Amino acid sequence: MNLMLRTVIFARKVNINNVPVYNCSACGRNDVFPAVKEDVGRLVGQLGARPAPHSIPFDQVHEWAGVLSEALNLSKTLQAAVIAKATEERVNQLLDLWLIASSLEDEAWKKELHIRLSQLSTKYIS
Repeated sequence: MNLMLRTVIFARKVNINNVPVYNCSACGRNDVFPAVKEDVGRLVGQLGARPAPHSIPFDQVHEWAGVLSEALNLSKTLQAAVIAKATEERVNQLLDLWLIASSLEDEAWKKELHIRLSQLSTKYIS
């Protein structure tokens, strides 16, 4: 199965774009990447039973999807070396922001950055 970014449609009204999905080219099966499945489910839960039609860019609300989207922009296909480089660059950016948040003693920002960094943990990358 190949890892790719796809659109997940919820309640026939909401497009959740750039969700990491495993795709089997032989049988056409699509499975949401296991490590983001819970995060997609949480997002769907926040939408409620009758959401208004709209689109959500998952790569802008989830760091791992954002790294994969960046890797796709760089190489047109998801390649391990490009993903690793994009991940390293994003972690470094978030750590730089952490230093700024720490120097400003901004606990809310530090908490947000901690969540973002945890989305790039090994459970997503494996």
